[in-house]
Amino acid sequence: QVQLVESGGGLVQPGGSLRLSCAASGSIFSVTDMGWYRQAPGKERELVALILIGGDDNTDYADSVKGRFTLSRDNAKNMLYLQMNSLKPEDTAVYYCCMTNYYGRAFWGKGTLVTVSS
Repeated sequence: QVQLVESGGGLVQPGGSLRLSCAASGSIFSVTDMGWYRQAPGKERELVALILIGGDDNTDYADSVKGRFTLSRDNAKNMLYLQMNSLKPEDTAVYYCCMTNYYGRAFWGKGTLVTVSS
């Protein structure tokens, strides 16, 4: 089992920045990939950024956030971060942290709301 708790969401003006955090606990050794997803009102959940653990730690980003968002992790603290810059109103969504273990089971946090509005 892996437990995930997100934090860092809030209200920000267009062009502003936020850093989301995800605290992980439990069977972290079993995680093979970790990332951030988001779900805007009336839309399906979508991938924002994903890192594959091991090797080169290859990271992928949704086209809509490339160059603006940066995924990072602190292994010593079991933390995953999403630095979000140049935020746009269309980035408004609930952001979820997700980790998948080597059995293919996905674990989700409860989400943190990001609202980009003037």
